[in-house]
Amino acid sequence: MSREKRRKSNYHGGFEMSKIAVTGDDAIAQAAKLVNPDVVAAYPITPQTIIVERFSDFVADGEVDTEFVCVESEHSAMSACIGASTAGGRVFTSSASAGLMLMYEILQIASSSRTPIVCAIANRAISGPINIHGEQTDQLLFRDSGWISQFAETNQEAYDQTIMAFKIGEHPEVLLPVAVGIDGFILSHAIEGVEPVTRELVSDFLGGERKSILRLDPDNPVSIGLLHLQDYYMEARAQVRDAQQRSKQIIIDTFKDWQKLTGREYNPIESYQMDDAEYAFVTMGSGAGNARTAIDELRANGEKVGLIKVRVYRPWFGNEFSTLTKNIKGIISVERAHSFGSPGGILGQDVKSTLFDSKQTPYMAEYCYGLGGRDCLVKEWTEIYNRSIQGFNEGENLPYFWWGVRE
Repeated sequence: MSREKRRKSNYHGGFEMSKIAVTGDDAIAQAAKLVNPDVVAAYPITPQTIIVERFSDFVADGEVDTEFVCVESEHSAMSACIGASTAGGRVFTSSASAGLMLMYEILQIASSSRTPIVCAIANRAISGPINIHGEQTDQLLFRDSGWISQFAETNQEAYDQTIMAFKIGEHPEVLLPVAVGIDGFILSHAIEGVEPVTRELVSDFLGGERKSILRLDPDNPVSIGLLHLQDYYMEARAQVRDAQQRSKQIIIDTFKDWQKLTGREYNPIESYQMDDAEYAFVTMGSGAGNARTAIDELRANGEKVGLIKVRVYRPWFGNEFSTLTKNIKGIISVERAHSFGSPGGILGQDVKSTLFDSKQTPYMAEYCYGLGGRDCLVKEWTEIYNRSIQGFNEGENLPYFWWGVRE
């Protein structure tokens, strides 16, 4: 095939690319390889280990120019990432579950220091009891840390969102770290087809090397991460708040730029079968796949139900969400996470707050499902729908319910 024909046959900058079969972890590693970060500092933890293990192969084989730092803990990994980022480097890391818990102190410092680190997270249950399988509670627990937080449904989305995360975080109006989550084992170790792009495309998309406007430079001295007491602390935190708000438009613009190059469309809040829907599932991550199948089956039986998938969790796109729900009679929020002692789910509380602010009053049902990697089959999504509709028809909001727990 001639170069001209190749250029017309696909979106990839004139290069014909075939799909590759990779796990979610490998897809993220492949994406990071194309970004060619200056520094990767990481510590292994299941189920993300394959990400940095695979990336270390790229380093050893000379396929990237990255300085790979093997540290003694996740706390040290994020600390090293902050140091590299404040020196002006493009930085990547990965973690999960207890690793994120050990990072927690430093996650806050990463955002307040305005370091656009990208962290891939293979979402995993938190001990105890110990469990290594998929659950999103680990990433949701640092929702208030100032990080931009995204979730992928498929390995292709994980691949694309990893690349886009660098452009979002490094934008001079943002300068915040970005987390990209994939459900542990369900995506991290499952093989799916991924359509790759080229390093040339990624370099053009990111604008070449990182152009750091806030860095430690002996020729232009600045101070980063100093002590802030009562007279300045709130102003420093307000800067992170403002950057989160500014990031909304940058996220939308970045998704549009990626679509122009690849033909793949992304939105912070996405919908399926919502045009005439009277009821809607709301969820994040891989569970959206089974939700869609259940929706197709329910619609075949005359049910007007759709799906709202939250791709970007922080910042929260409330206006976009309320636009999708303005004609909805009932919302069914289903999340692979939990909040002990809470009146509802973590995602569900954002949903309810948005509905209150927009003066919408649909019925509401909230479900916790799939903790520790437990399956939630298509038929169970249908059962969740039927249970919810029964309550709505009786004029009731359904209280927060843990689905599938054996009594």
